[in-house]
Amino acid sequence: MLRWLCACWLAAGVLGGLPAVAANAEFPFGSELLLDAAPMQGSKRLPMLEIDDNGATSIDLWCTSVQAQATVGGDGTITIVPGAARPAQCTPERESIDQDLITALTQATNWRRNGDIIELTGATTLRFRLMTN
Repeated sequence: MLRWLCACWLAAGVLGGLPAVAANAEFPFGSELLLDAAPMQGSKRLPMLEIDDNGATSIDLWCTSVQAQATVGGDGTITIVPGAARPAQCTPERESIDQDLITALTQATNWRRNGDIIELTGATTLRFRLMTN
């Protein structure tokens, strides 16, 4: 009898936890995603990505910002098509790093969520942290 009761409690706990796991696997539309990287020397700025549920995307790079359009599939696929970057006064090094990040974002083909971490994978893997404050 005790085993049966323990098995029931265990099954209820596992099944009760499934909706939380499924909800955690959803893409966090409308949330700010901060690139998991150290700031560049002389700056506190970190790149951020925000994708609305209609696909409108805002990308803040190391130096400038870009508007884009994204398609995020529930099956873990993603496509990001950037628009023109806003003019910014940056060093050539930072402009090059911004372009490298845009290239990595446009080459991303899949996304995966693990808690507050969103990984975009393609030619390069980019890790973003969900801003929860």
